[in-house]
Amino acid sequence: MHLQRVQVPDFRVLKDIDITFEKDFFPRIFPLGSLNGGGKSTLLQLIFILLHCSADPKKHEFIRNLLEGFAIPEGSNQRVVAEFEIWDGKKTVNINVFVYRGTDISPESITGIKQLIDLYEPTYGKIIAILLFKFTNIDDEAINQFHRSLSNKIFLASPSTQIFLFSSNVYRKSLFRTKITSGNINTALDNMNKSNGNFPKLKDELSKEWEKMTDELPNFLPYDFFSVDVIIQAFIKARDQDFEEARLTEGKYGNRYKDLLSDFNNFLIDKKINIDRDLLGINFKIERNGHIIELYPEDLSHGELKRLSLYVWLKYSNIENAIILFDEIEIALHPDWQYQIIRDLEEWGPTNQYILATHSYALCEALTPAHVKEIEPKLLNNI
Repeated sequence: MHLQRVQVPDFRVLKDIDITFEKDFFPRIFPLGSLNGGGKSTLLQLIFILLHCSADPKKHEFIRNLLEGFAIPEGSNQRVVAEFEIWDGKKTVNINVFVYRGTDISPESITGIKQLIDLYEPTYGKIIAILLFKFTNIDDEAINQFHRSLSNKIFLASPSTQIFLFSSNVYRKSLFRTKITSGNINTALDNMNKSNGNFPKLKDELSKEWEKMTDELPNFLPYDFFSVDVIIQAFIKARDQDFEEARLTEGKYGNRYKDLLSDFNNFLIDKKINIDRDLLGINFKIERNGHIIELYPEDLSHGELKRLSLYVWLKYSNIENAIILFDEIEIALHPDWQYQIIRDLEEWGPTNQYILATHSYALCEALTPAHVKEIEPKLLNNI
């Protein structure tokens, strides 16, 4: 899959967006830049939620949450949300996503309509509009399979707090009714739990909401939390594959776990990874002046742990021919690593397309100027 073009006429801060991602460019890695507030993150969120969630009715809630307040102008009965051109390996499929006022419409009434999603008035739960996905340049009988495949091939990796943007508007507003003016966030939350009757067990609520969202959006990957889990899951998968090979060959175990361990140690260079016997935790060992020092994940720099987890996720999760959206991938990476991450993505997941919302000049310099896409206000302005 390859996202060739995205157009967004008017959504939140995004105005007259029309960006092309050339499928013949190599590598298929496209930095997306603008000044703060330009809408980079919003664009990635919109692409992800529309294309990933629309094929699964259980995820339509996230689309409704994202589009709450997206009104149709008076005098019109519809409004375009976004238009996409997707290359499926053989042809370009066009997807027009628009909101239609009223309920007097059916898939049969417009050629190519595949998906209808009811949009509700938030207070009374009344259907006020319908979100439609119109597919063109594809046979009607092939739409369902293409849509499911596309949904499975869209990923978003970003700072963990962004997942709450896909919650309901009521829930998001409830998080900011009390000011946190100083001190550690966990301390502030603890204090609110104890003293403010409007926030009973706020930390527990946040934790439950986090678990719910991550369970229901498995293609969303938070930088801050998935690091250790991704690493452990890779070892569990390797162990299980070795055991299955032993079962099928009457006792001859495979070498996947051993090879993965060797691969990790080569990647870490000066550290050795150590997995708990129960596969519930990891630590690292490093030699200094003849002494072995034991390090835990929290002892590694944020950048080290982030780069390691991205390496494992892309190389060992069988993500291939996918569209992967990264928001501020450069966070916590030294400028040298920001430049190097382009070569890393090429090596770790060579069949994927990557769109990187970024402020990093070092990252952009690792590609040609034609690879870099910009949203107004742009990174560089003529003076």
